[in-house]
Formats: sequence, C-alpha cells, structure tokens
Amino acid sequence: MLNIIVNGCHGKMGQVLVKQIEHDDELNIVAGIDTEPEKIKMSFPVYKNIFDLKEKAHIVIDFSSPKAINDLLDYGIKTNTPLVIATTGMSPEDMENIKNASRSIPIFYSSNMSVGINIILALVQMAAKTIGDLADIEIIEKHHNLKVDAPSGTAYSIADKINEALNHSKEYVFGRHSYTEKRKENEIGIHAIRGGTIVGEHSVIFASEDETIEISHSASSKNIFALGAIRAAKFLIGKAPGFYSMRDLMDN
Repeated sequence: MLNIIVNGCHGKMGQVLVKQIEHDDELNIVAGIDTEPEKIKMSFPVYKNIFDLKEKAHIVIDFSSPKAINDLLDYGIKTNTPLVIATTGMSPEDMENIKNASRSIPIFYSSNMSVGINIILALVQMAAKTIGDLADIEIIEKHHNLKVDAPSGTAYSIADKINEALNHSKEYVFGRHSYTEKRKENEIGIHAIRGGTIVGEHSVIFASEDETIEISHSASSKNIFALGAIRAAKFLIGKAPGFYSMRDLMDN
C-alpha cells in the first residue's frame, strides 16, 4: 500500500485526485494539506500547515499553489519524502528551487500530467526540428474562467520544447494588442483564452508558405491530470534523488 499526502486537497484538482486515489486499491491517503482545512469534511485529517503533519507517507502529491512551494520543498527535504509536483504557474525562481531540492530527494515535476499532452510535446519538437525555420509558430491555449495563471504552464512548456529544438532562437510574444508592425520571423506567438468550463485545450500552428500544420490536444475532464499524477507517484517510489519528468515516465 502506497501512503500519500495530498497537498491542496480541497482545491478543484485536489478533489479530483482524492476521488481517483480512493478508487485505487494500491493507494491510501493518510493526510491532506489545505489553506482552509475545515472547508470540506474528508475521511482523513487535513492540516493548514504542512509542518503540523503527524502522519508519515511514502510520497506527497501537490496540486496547490506556487505560494506553497517553498514549504513543500522544505518538508520533503527534512522528512526525506519524494514529491510529485503538478502545480502550475511556477516562476523561474520556483523552478530553480525545485531543481535544487531534487539534489536531495526525488522530485517529479510536470506542468501538465496528461500523457497525451506529453506526446504533443514530443510531436511539436519533432515538427520544429523539421520545419521550424520555415514556419510561423503560434500557440493557442483555452481554459475555464477560474484559472488564475495565463498563459498556462503547458503553453510555456510547448514553447520551450519548440525553442529548444531551434537552438533558443525564438522570442515569445504574448498576444499582439497594440502591435503596429508585421510579425517577425523569430516570434512564437502565445495566446490565452479564458471562458466557461473549458478543461484545457492547446493548439500549435506551424504556418508556412502554402501549408499549415496544426497539432492539438483537448482534455474532456480533469481525471486525466489526476491519473497522470498517480502514475508519476508510483513511478517515483524507489528512485534516487533527481529531477524527473513525464518523459522519464514515458520512456520507462
């Protein structure tokens, strides 16, 4: 039995994760962390502060907020507990802190836990290597009206994978409001749409002369993200300290 602490257990994704874990006979939630511990009655104890935890677990799965990342990393290092971090909206400083902490404990990080999205990441990198210098590249992402970060972490990951394939020769342009000049060849346009209950959609357009290639992914429910995080948790158990990603899981 794999004992799990859910960080951000009362959030939308935290609730989806809890339900998916409860359907898995190999998993057990021993405790949760949330800024509003009394908000929802759970079958396990919920704490406001991660350092108040009395229970021990094999791993922490995090669907919370970038504001909680430093306490999470400190807890993981002090208790030698592996971490699966699925929270989006991380700053470059947050990512540096995560990578530094991964020298002491195993950490699995992905801005999107969907296996499908990570296949998309591989496909866009392949396309960029083949036609990236010949095409105008645009990324469009759509999410529900409650999502607070924009563009999405996944949109950034897609842009980074494309830019990596093109020797970091591209500059990111976010929307084009107030632009009064034509598109530059070295741009990757990134556009965010927020509305309704859209779970998550990402499209990448490679538009060249007389030909357009579009690679897209659409999520029908949040379950895919929870199931991906669970797969990541099972994958991480027994691993040496290090920074792991969905590519490591998919290549395993």
